[in-house]
Amino acid sequence: MSEHPTPWRAPRPSARALRTAAALLPLGLAGAHVGPAATWLPAVRLPLFPGLAGTGAPHHVALTFDDGPDPVATPRFLDALDGLGVRATFFVLGEHAVRHPALVAETARRGHEIAVHGWRHDRPWDPALAREREGVARTARAVHDLTGRRPRWYRPPYGILTSPRWLAARRAGLRPVLWSAWGKDWRADATAQSVHALVTAQLRGGGTILLHDSDRQSAPGCWRSALDALPGIVGDCREAGLAVGPLWEHGIG
Repeated sequence: MSEHPTPWRAPRPSARALRTAAALLPLGLAGAHVGPAATWLPAVRLPLFPGLAGTGAPHHVALTFDDGPDPVATPRFLDALDGLGVRATFFVLGEHAVRHPALVAETARRGHEIAVHGWRHDRPWDPALAREREGVARTARAVHDLTGRRPRWYRPPYGILTSPRWLAARRAGLRPVLWSAWGKDWRADATAQSVHALVTAQLRGGGTILLHDSDRQSAPGCWRSALDALPGIVGDCREAGLAVGPLWEHGIG
């Protein structure tokens, strides 16, 4: 964390980025602004939107976590990642980040990347552009203030990228990114074995893994399944010759 961080200013989006976002808006107007949400479906996202799916360099796998920071779970993930010698990207919720500022700063201090998951874990069905814009920008400012680093990435709650969310991210200078492999670690019946098996079945070189370092939006204690699956997932990647790290090292095109 820098001693004298510069005030947060969202980077000015390029004209091309704004044209792209505007072009998606009519899709969002249909179906209560959730037209682009179809991109969360793997069959659509992976072949048509590889950058959105988090597809990067073929020798690398990006490890990402959503829904933190959590004062109970997140420190355990940080210790586990230290033990494995792995750095990751943590998509934080702004309302939790400002409640636990020291934990956000410690996560960054240990070499992890902090990204934006939104202010709250809101459902996307209410197409409120102003609310989405304020929440994303507010979280981006909080990340910058707490870490001294400008966030690069945005992942919408539930992975549903509506037009308001897309526009909010682009106006904040953030790039939306989802995932290509997940462990369904939010489920009450998730185990380390089920999370490991599901991630391994979906993962390829260049993929992005989604796990969770909090149970606030899911079954109580379910984060333990992801925590216990980490050594096996990282071990499988390394055995396949794949480096594991944060999105900033992933080479997303």
